[in-house]
Amino acid sequence: MASLTQARRLVVKIGSALLVDRATGALREDWLRSLAADVTWLKEQGADVILVSSGSIALGRGVLGLPLTELPLEQSQAAAAVGQIRLARAYEEALAPHGITTAQILVTLEDSTDRRRYLNTRATLETLLGLGVVPIVNENDTIATDEIRYGDNDRLGAQVAVTVGADQLILLSDVDGFYTGNPATDPNATRYDVIDTITPEIEAMAGDAGSGLSKGGMKTKLMAGKMATDAGCAMAITEGSPLNPLKTLENGANVTWFTAQLDPQAARKRWIAAMKPRGVIVIDAGAARALCNGKSLLPAGITDATGRFGRGDPVAITGPDGRKLGQGLSRYTASEAQAIKGRHSGEIETVLGYPGRAALIHRDDMAL
Repeated sequence: MASLTQARRLVVKIGSALLVDRATGALREDWLRSLAADVTWLKEQGADVILVSSGSIALGRGVLGLPLTELPLEQSQAAAAVGQIRLARAYEEALAPHGITTAQILVTLEDSTDRRRYLNTRATLETLLGLGVVPIVNENDTIATDEIRYGDNDRLGAQVAVTVGADQLILLSDVDGFYTGNPATDPNATRYDVIDTITPEIEAMAGDAGSGLSKGGMKTKLMAGKMATDAGCAMAITEGSPLNPLKTLENGANVTWFTAQLDPQAARKRWIAAMKPRGVIVIDAGAARALCNGKSLLPAGITDATGRFGRGDPVAITGPDGRKLGQGLSRYTASEAQAIKGRHSGEIETVLGYPGRAALIHRDDMAL
């Protein structure tokens, strides 16, 4: 069984029903304080932690006196607008006594499907984690419509885990794992301890039921599991209602682990290598040596850029002899790359007229 203390980077998804009392609409402050203690414990082990948290609509509807039933879109967005500020403040107040700074990240499905936004989100999260911050991620329900929604935070959690190359995704839920049937209605349902492959038979066992305050059911959790494990991230489903839910999990609570066959970095590089390049970046011998030593590709080492590519698009990387060395995701457009080739990073703003990133292709976005 996996141990949380072995993870370099964890994403923890928190459902609305764990944070918000269903009867009163009030925040479960004792539970949140216990979660904050768990996050502190993980960070003391050297792990990066990201929280993907539901709860803005549930908190907002309590303040506005809206019913627990499914809300019209306009009321959901209004509840989210009221609840988001309270949710962010709650996490800030829970983690601040431990010396932990928090940040709020609001996203929509469009932010992960648009390659440029995806890279910007990844860069922001990486910077925050490097500064020791715990990002609190939620779907931007204030502006999201059905066309640009994840619709549940299970899949959002998986997307965040993929984006940052997490080792583990923990779904704190109202159930203690994945069962052969619905344990509430099927007395013969049994829980899986480990699932190595999500087969069609496993998928057939998943139901749609979610709790009154959340939209996720087992089908969405399996979707999240596929997304995460394909990217090298193990995923756990466990009951989150006890105090200190992460330490409870570490100490042997019921759980279903979905195993990953690759580590996150290897899975990401395989994904990048399989893309069809939309341009070619030619580099000099010095840059080629730097890449072989694990460095990012800086504009100074580029001698030419061809093709029609935008920010976030895959490009081939070739050496001075024309041999393909690998490929990666460009942080600049083709015209920008052409303009800054051979230039030092400190000259980028002068050349382009606006500040840019130091690397044209970051080493994490490159497969050699």
